[in-house]
Amino acid sequence: MRILLTGATGFLGSHLSKAFLAQGHDVIILKRSRSNTSRIASILNRLIVYDVDSCDIRRPFQDHGKINAVVHTATCYGKKDETTGMIFEANTAFPLRLLEAAAFFNTDTFFNTDTFFNTDTLLYGYLKAYALSKKQFGEWGKQFAEAGAIRFVNIKLEHMYGPEDDDSKFVTYVVQSCMANIPELKLTPGEQMRDFIYIEDVVLAYNLLLVRSMGLAKGYLEFPLGSGYPVTIRQLVETVLRCTQSCTKLLFGAIPYREHEIMYSQADTTQLQSVGWHCTYSLEQGLKKMIEEERKRCKVFVTP
Repeated sequence: MRILLTGATGFLGSHLSKAFLAQGHDVIILKRSRSNTSRIASILNRLIVYDVDSCDIRRPFQDHGKINAVVHTATCYGKKDETTGMIFEANTAFPLRLLEAAAFFNTDTFFNTDTFFNTDTLLYGYLKAYALSKKQFGEWGKQFAEAGAIRFVNIKLEHMYGPEDDDSKFVTYVVQSCMANIPELKLTPGEQMRDFIYIEDVVLAYNLLLVRSMGLAKGYLEFPLGSGYPVTIRQLVETVLRCTQSCTKLLFGAIPYREHEIMYSQADTTQLQSVGWHCTYSLEQGLKKMIEEERKRCKVFVTP
């Protein structure tokens, strides 16, 4: 199968690019010329690379003929002082141009990586533009699919975690803090319930949907993707502390909840299970594997 992937230099995209190559697919990636390719350095020579800021977005379709699927994982959260216009360009305008090109060149399926934030719930101020831009693109995808232009598979992703994620991500921050035995870790009361899913289970779902997509109904399809087993933030952090054998003191309640804090989130994995997927990592198993990989990568060893 020939796959066009965005966000290949990011956390999810780098894991997907390696998995797709391992499955024997031809993988074309769209990236910026200034993108940091360290996550995919070991496979870069096996990928077909286009710098999207220096070529027309239709170019890969023109050069390679039939592209079976587009897998869109690139995103902009707005955490680096991006303007609203920049967030809109990254999360709505750019993927819409890509969707138009895919439909024009008769690509079978467009896989969109969406977020569980896309509800009618009020959000933290800094995420409102992000969530709105993602929601707008999802609506465009639905319109294209309902018009029969392309199959649009919307994957609503919960809290993904694993080795080599950005240091700014919550799970990575907690793991690295506990591994480093920092004196204390200030946290909210930790009663929020979140659905954490290990990266390998996420990749398994994408691989399965990619293979099964040809047999799925045409039109718009949506798959919530999480473990299906939410835990409190407190449970997560205490599990990290135990698995790292850390001496860090956990100060729950030292930080107030954000305004409009989402207190409960859980993926309904019924649809994914109906096509043969199931979660293989428990939270503790996933955290233990992440910690093991982080120790190898960072060469940080905790003294019990």
